[in-house]
Amino acid sequence: MKRLKATLVTVVLTSSLIVTPVFAEPSVDDLKANKKAAEEQVSSLQSQLTDLLNKLGQLEEDLIAKGEEITKAEEDLKEAEALEKQQYEDMKLRIQFMYEEGNTSAVEAIVTSENFGDLVNKAEYVQNVHDYDRDKLQEYVDTKKKIADLKTTLEEEKTSLEGMQSEYESKEDELNTTIETKKSEIADFDTQIQAAAEAAAAEAARQQEAERQAAAADNNGGGGSGTGGGSGSGNGGGGGSSSGIDYTGTGNTATAQAIVSAAYSQLGVPYVWGGTTPGVGLDCSGLTQYCHRVAGISIGRTSQVQGGGGKAVSSPQPGDLVCYGTHIGIYIGNGQMIHAPHTGDVVRVANVYGSPWYRRYW
Repeated sequence: MKRLKATLVTVVLTSSLIVTPVFAEPSVDDLKANKKAAEEQVSSLQSQLTDLLNKLGQLEEDLIAKGEEITKAEEDLKEAEALEKQQYEDMKLRIQFMYEEGNTSAVEAIVTSENFGDLVNKAEYVQNVHDYDRDKLQEYVDTKKKIADLKTTLEEEKTSLEGMQSEYESKEDELNTTIETKKSEIADFDTQIQAAAEAAAAEAARQQEAERQAAAADNNGGGGSGTGGGSGSGNGGGGGSSSGIDYTGTGNTATAQAIVSAAYSQLGVPYVWGGTTPGVGLDCSGLTQYCHRVAGISIGRTSQVQGGGGKAVSSPQPGDLVCYGTHIGIYIGNGQMIHAPHTGDVVRVANVYGSPWYRRYW
């Protein structure tokens, strides 16, 4: 019994000597340091996203401009080919007429002249006919050369477009990778990417305004040849700046429905880089700009500017923009949108995918 008590005392004394670790509450300085680190991470992320969006926005503008050049070259080529066909038919008729008249008709016309004045007139007529035929032949030759040159130019422009598109897609992949990586790290990532989009859109608008003012200065400050701020020309109505950044909607669902109806009206229209012609060819931002224009709202030309303007919304409704930084569409409800996907495709209905954000202009 005495041995048991001695053992118990020993155990109690030994256990009393064991040090129990104590975790102190974080100090105020630690909390401030953690907060600062988090803020720096968010600031760095916003800067990174804004930089990527700006690069993509510039590439998109370049692609739109190149697409417009290709469209113009294709139109010029069609006109030249139609002219060539008409000139060829005219030449065939002329040759047929000369053959039916016979090779001696010009000589007979001269030798049967009634007097010297008549002779001179007929001789001048024969020379004029000869000159006319020669000029028409030269016009035909020039048209053929123009067609050959236009085809060469068109192929070069298309090759250039393909190279620019590859660079665009590379930057697009970089942006998407950044988004997916950082989304799990930043609690309010949606807020951060919208803030980055707004900053990129504001920067684009500032650059466009600077370019507009420089162009106006080059024209001796002459009378307002362009609208301020936005790259989208020809926008009707709206009441906001042409970039759409300052636009404030009224929440009118009838306006939203007009946007959606306009989107439905373009189903099946081919995707064309730089396309802004409804029923003929549209790119993604050309489609969304057109749909808003139908509803009386003026927004910017590129997806970068459109995605950074208007009002940020977390619960989309039909008529809102579905924004990806490098792509944009019209939300139609039930997790679907109408968009112009890419070259080789057409305007169509699709499920909303990935990690978009939403903007409202109505």
